Amino acid sequence: MTAARLPETLWFTRCPVPTATGVAADRGWLAAEFAPDGIAVRSLQDADPGADRAAHYTHDLPGLFREGGNVPALWARSRGQDTRLVGLTWIEERQAVLVAPGSPVRDAGALRGLRLAVPRHDVPIDFWRAMALRGFEGALASAGLGLGDARLVDVPAAGHTGQWAAELDALRRGEVDAVYVKGALAVESARRAGAEVAVELDALPDPAHRVNNGTPRPLTVHQDLLDRHPDLVARFLAVLLRAADWATGEPAEVARILGAETGAGAEGVAGAYRDGTHRTLHPDLSDPRLDLLARQEAALRAHGFLPEAVDIRAWADPEPLRRAHRILAGTPSPSHAPVA
Repeated sequence: MTAARLPETLWFTRCPVPTATGVAADRGWLAAEFAPDGIAVRSLQDADPGADRAAHYTHDLPGLFREGGNVPALWARSRGQDTRLVGLTWIEERQAVLVAPGSPVRDAGALRGLRLAVPRHDVPIDFWRAMALRGFEGALASAGLGLGDARLVDVPAAGHTGQWAAELDALRRGEVDAVYVKGALAVESARRAGAEVAVELDALPDPAHRVNNGTPRPLTVHQDLLDRHPDLVARFLAVLLRAADWATGEPAEVARILGAETGAGAEGVAGAYRDGTHRTLHPDLSDPRLDLLARQEAALRAHGFLPEAVDIRAWADPEPLRRAHRILAGTPSPSHAPVA
């Protein structure tokens, strides 16, 4: 059996959030790792205008590594895209339910009967809508309630610029009573809007109430790349593990990288990511994380975001990450010959 020819390019894509991929890219380690092989490593976000940026959601690009939200990743797999789950991170990224200035609502139980903003975006997979539903669902569940105990109000996002803009405008106009937000830009947007925090989901003790698009966050690759070049996949993951190791001792540098990745200022980054975020970038496929992702899959399917069920355990392949750890440890990996 002959070895498959090396690809000319490996692609990576990540969401504007804390990721080992973002750290490794900032340090130049991904390009350096594969340069001796004559393989270019390129970011989908920084590609030429003609590049298929929709692959960030569809994973149509076989040579793509994706570290990003689980809604598009599960959606792509549910639609039949032949991807494999090779890692999961759990990074606490501020999630909150906001209310108008002066509102008396200050806990999840007080959301009963309120009008909750649920955005609607004209995109193939509306992960914004999914995030809002799951955020409200988690908050309500923490008080023994469900979405049926509140009123869901559709908020069209067309004509609005910026994350959460449509929902915060609806809140300002009094058309809704509460808005779900998350991340660094949300911190800044909420401050500009004068909105107040009713529920801090990060403060809820049960992690199941914080399961959403970014918690847990999957790292996926295409089965074709894994079949043809398992060594390249393991080496790519080893670079990410090295980046995560480096990040544990560099909180200031990680904060700088996060500012560049999210487009938020230092205040937004500090308000969105708790102390210790720089120590949480390592992917794994531990049972607790797989179980939490399975909860997310079931919820997304119940809400109609997934056309078919995704068997999380069958989707996960732990071998590439095992090989990556062996590379970092300097231990020779068992031979896995690529197919032609």
